[in-house]
Amino acid sequence: MTPAQESEWITTFRAFLKSQGESDPAHDPQHIERVVLNTRHLAAVEGLSLDVLLPAAYLHDCVHVPKNSPQRSQASRLAADRAIDFLCEKNYPAEHLDAIHHAIEAHSFSANITPRTIQAKVLQDADRIEALGAIGLSRCLMLGGHMGSQLYNPIDPFCENRTPDDASFCVDHFFAKLLGLKDTMQTEAGKALAAERSRFLQQFLDQLKQETHSRT
Repeated sequence: MTPAQESEWITTFRAFLKSQGESDPAHDPQHIERVVLNTRHLAAVEGLSLDVLLPAAYLHDCVHVPKNSPQRSQASRLAADRAIDFLCEKNYPAEHLDAIHHAIEAHSFSANITPRTIQAKVLQDADRIEALGAIGLSRCLMLGGHMGSQLYNPIDPFCENRTPDDASFCVDHFFAKLLGLKDTMQTEAGKALAAERSRFLQQFLDQLKQETHSRT
């Protein structure tokens, strides 16, 4: 893919995403652009071309399924199917379509699909890194507010004696998912970024514990 072709495809992908309608505050156009940025970084480290990864990164959330929907675990498959339909309509090179479909389908945490290709591993890491650090913290709180969740459980804020309930409390999502993401990373560069950003999340929890006068 030449720089001119890449620029043209990016314009096409952005226009398509804009036509798909609303998502939620944590899956807005800026989220997509950050996942693309993460993907570019990891692809460069791995020495990969962007023929599979650029469309996969831009289109990985092209079908929106709300977090509290019973269909949530199917979201990445639905997005993969829609992405391939779109790419076929636009005559994207057919030799890349299977790899794009798999990368999109396997990126999702809730789908629980093991990535079989290095491209799928890169996209999965790129998307999960977005759930960590300052961006991940901000997205978690924004989405919790959007869904009507409380910030934390006032009786047991840090899930010390109960099962996390991240449908009701934003902070519970750290214990249900976020703090464990670093252990799911597939690439060495992804592991390094995830470890750094996970430390930030832990620092936030430590500070919150002080401010709420909670003790372990």
